Amino acid sequence: MNRARKVLGALALTTSLTLTAACGASTDGSGGKNAKNVKLRMTVWTSNQDQLKLFYSIADAYRAKHPEVSSITFESLPFEDYNTTLTTQIAGGNAPDLAWMGDLSRDLMASDALVGLTDKLKATPGWQYDDLEASATEEFSRDGTLYAYPFSTSPYALYVNTDLLAKADQKIDPKNLTWDQVAVAGAAVHADTGKAGFVVRDFDYKSWNTLATVWTGFGASAWSPDGKTCTFTSPEMQKAFTFLHDAAFKTKAMPGPGTTADFFAGDSAFTVAQVSRASLLTDKFTYALYPLPAGPAGRYSVIGQAGVGVLASGKHRTQAADFLAYLTNPANSAKLARFFPPPRKSMLTGAKLAADNKVLTAAQLQAAVVDQLPNAVTLPNHTNPAEIAQKGKTALDGMWKADADIPAVLKSVCSAIDPILAK
Repeated sequence: MNRARKVLGALALTTSLTLTAACGASTDGSGGKNAKNVKLRMTVWTSNQDQLKLFYSIADAYRAKHPEVSSITFESLPFEDYNTTLTTQIAGGNAPDLAWMGDLSRDLMASDALVGLTDKLKATPGWQYDDLEASATEEFSRDGTLYAYPFSTSPYALYVNTDLLAKADQKIDPKNLTWDQVAVAGAAVHADTGKAGFVVRDFDYKSWNTLATVWTGFGASAWSPDGKTCTFTSPEMQKAFTFLHDAAFKTKAMPGPGTTADFFAGDSAFTVAQVSRASLLTDKFTYALYPLPAGPAGRYSVIGQAGVGVLASGKHRTQAADFLAYLTNPANSAKLARFFPPPRKSMLTGAKLAADNKVLTAAQLQAAVVDQLPNAVTLPNHTNPAEIAQKGKTALDGMWKADADIPAVLKSVCSAIDPILAK
């Protein structure tokens, strides 16, 4: 049985990738329990040495109990090229055994490129499948089957450089924080210190989907709930982009195109970033962490998720699934929680998350993570994410000019992505 579907992913491929997982085309022991000298490879987008050290320590403990697995390698791929590289590996017959995934997950599920995990995880003694938070598994599930374990379910939060606020004589009200307050304080910091005001990390006038961390507070969304119709032309989205445009070109509360500012290096007063980025914090300045500011539509929360799945075209599917079950069991989930907020209900308390966290307090983690998850929305995700991202970016380039016609630009976004959404 030959399953040929389009895996457009990061390459926006126009040809089908032939995936033969369903008929067990891998012939080097992928399904055999008696395989020897198994070498597992897992692609990741982190190059953080502390995170990789933790992964390898878990892998070493697994191999000590599984002599048939001779090596487990974590292949670090650059984040900006991750989807492209992973899709190329799959198309070229060099798929890893396991892979991290973000917005590529829907394409991989639609193309049958992932192995279903539900039965394996439920059958693993002590794994506690019922402990998973239902809202965390939705993004990686189809027809009741989980295809990727949501190892990191990390809300976006507002990081604050309190030293820069003090230098600009600015104060904010954490309990009633709004985007308007952030913009005012950010503009003042820029005017008084030359540093940037607020930065949406990883946006850089390219990755526009990260702006959902702002526009959601205005009641806006990228497309309709069924994913078939672009909604960039809504009044709520116009208000959100008017706010962002004013911040970049009028008040200078946000650095404009071509200007970079790294909050974690002390270059901005605020940044919107996932809680998992807290590992980048140092003692260079004093800081605070708060939930996202309220927008005109009220309080809200946005999460970024990363899942890890077993590739159907990998060489050792059985062993890869078994290692994944070990990597994500309760004991190892607790270790990984130092960097990656887990999807396990039993671990979602500020105190437990803070147990191995060296930079954030239990109160901060309770407010920014635990309290935000129940009603959080994910970043925009759709099939054909690379094509949507590129078409949307090209259309939005017209936004980042001082004299931009905001409604016209947003209309052009819909003209660009509506045909893709309708596929």
